[in-house]
Amino acid sequence: MFYWLLKTALTPVLRLFYRVRVNGLQHVPEAGPAILASNHLSFSDSIFLPLVLRRRITFAAKAEYFENPRTAWIFRALGQIPVKRGGGVAAQRALDSAKEILDDGGLFGIYPEGTRSRDGRLHRGRTGVARLAMECRVPVLAVGMVGTAELQPVGRTLPHVFKPVEVNISQPVCLDDDSLEQTSSSQAQREITDDIMLAVGRQSGQEYLA
Repeated sequence: MFYWLLKTALTPVLRLFYRVRVNGLQHVPEAGPAILASNHLSFSDSIFLPLVLRRRITFAAKAEYFENPRTAWIFRALGQIPVKRGGGVAAQRALDSAKEILDDGGLFGIYPEGTRSRDGRLHRGRTGVARLAMECRVPVLAVGMVGTAELQPVGRTLPHVFKPVEVNISQPVCLDDDSLEQTSSSQAQREITDDIMLAVGRQSGQEYLA
């Protein structure tokens, strides 16, 4: 409930103070599960993408956001999943939560880089996104956030206003069927992750450092 109240309240405000352009919104299915894999340039990525979508999306967000009183409230209100860095049991729990969302027909958003890019380039993706794609067999859409780094650079608390933001969403990424069958293969997970990241780079205009 609070998710939709917050979205209803913030959407007109953001539209007033920012020039938001969305391309490819028609690629997001009106119903059913899908993974949205996005680049990550700014804290505000996690605000703009949910607000431009017609459907609710749940993101995996780093646990530090939930430990900071200034950001914890909005991430909890948006129903995000905390993920501790370093993988292991905590990362597996986050993936299990993501599977539950997808099994329930929801949208799940993930930043495969694992953290914000500080140099503007698209860094090597972590293979969690491939594991989800391989195990859940749902569409993966590549998302490119453009302009959010200038709007709110890493380290800046308050975003600049009256800045353009562009959200580009691809058609479902075409993944190799043979690779999808190899759910336990680390090589297949790496290849699928790189395919997804290359698609993200095409949407964001960033160079991918595989």
